[in-house]
Amino acid sequence: AVEVCELRNCNMCMLFDTRKRQDLYMWLAVIPGGPSVKFQCLNVHTMAELKFPGNCLMYSRPLVVFDGDFESKPEWLLMKNMLSQAFISPREHRKTKPFVDHMFLFSRLDDKIWFRCYQVAEDDENLAKEAKRFRHAAIDSVLVEIGPRFVLDPIRIFSGAFGGSTLYESPNYVSPNVIRRALRKRKSGHYEDRVISKKRREERKEDAILPPDPLKNVFK
Repeated sequence: AVEVCELRNCNMCMLFDTRKRQDLYMWLAVIPGGPSVKFQCLNVHTMAELKFPGNCLMYSRPLVVFDGDFESKPEWLLMKNMLSQAFISPREHRKTKPFVDHMFLFSRLDDKIWFRCYQVAEDDENLAKEAKRFRHAAIDSVLVEIGPRFVLDPIRIFSGAFGGSTLYESPNYVSPNVIRRALRKRKSGHYEDRVISKKRREERKEDAILPPDPLKNVFK
C-alpha cells in the first residue's frame, strides 16, 4: 500500500481490511513515515439502508466537525488530526466544487468514534419535521442526516505506516475472536446443562418406580 501511495503522490492512505468475511478494519496512515492508526469498524449502515430524506451534491466540500473530547488526551488529538487530513477536501482541488452543503461529525463516546453525516439545507417545510430538533432561532439553515453511519473502535497507534512500534494501545478493545469464543463457550455450557438435567430426570424416574404389590392377584 505504501508503494502505491508513493506512485500516486499521496501523503495519506485509508485502507479497509476484512477478516473472516465478517470483521472490518480501517487503517489510517501518513505516507511514507507514519504514524498510522488501526480501527475496527462497527455498526456500519449505508445510505440505501437508512433511507433518510436529505441528500447532497456530488463533489461538494464537507464541513468536518469534531467533538471537544478529542482535545482531552494526546492520542485522541492525534486521531483527530489524522481524520482531518483524511476527510477534509484539499483547497482548490480540481475535483471539488467551491461550495459546502454537507457536514461530517465525529463524536467521542465510550472510547469510540461515532460518525454522522448531515446535509446543510435551507429552511424547507418538507424538511422541517425531520430537522426540528436541529433548528436554532438565529440560523436559517437546518441539519438533516443523510447517512452513512459507522463507529470506529481504536485498536492501536503505530509509529510507522501500517506497522512499527506501538505508541498507544486501547485498554478497552476486545477482539471479535474473543467475543465469538465466549459465545461458543456459553452455548456449550447450555448444552452441558441440558445433558445433566436429562440425566437427573432419568435418575428420578428410576427412583420413582413402585415396588411390586403383594396383593395384586388376590381378587383374581
